[in-house]
Amino acid sequence: MLKGKNIKEMEIGESSSFTKTITEADVVNYAGVTGDFNPAHINEEYAKNTMFKGRIAHGMLGAGLISAVLGTKLPGPGAIYISQEVNFTAPVKINDTITAEVEVLEKNEEKNRVIMKTTCSNQKGKVVINGKATLMPPK
Repeated sequence: MLKGKNIKEMEIGESSSFTKTITEADVVNYAGVTGDFNPAHINEEYAKNTMFKGRIAHGMLGAGLISAVLGTKLPGPGAIYISQEVNFTAPVKINDTITAEVEVLEKNEEKNRVIMKTTCSNQKGKVVINGKATLMPPK
């Protein structure tokens, strides 16, 4: 059985990451799954006239990469995602390569809760999303 790290196995400052290039298909599929057909995401003619000068990916598509790290790497399988504070600091464009990174900030062993710093950066090293996650690692 796959099992991630429990709270005792996690260390303050420990980190892990996941990298993915955001494709046209990702944006179209995300729109279909969520129903968010905002033209800033799916209509290039419209998006050319926005402050971004072209289409951008849905913010939560980028933020979803944080979930990939938490659920598959640190702490990994069995972790329960409780909350996420998220700040969108720059747009994610189609074909940007985003690295989501999590870092253990705090541990509360009595309540089995961990607070993680969460950051997503693009291929140029620019932070596009940051925040904090609270989760319950597997027992």
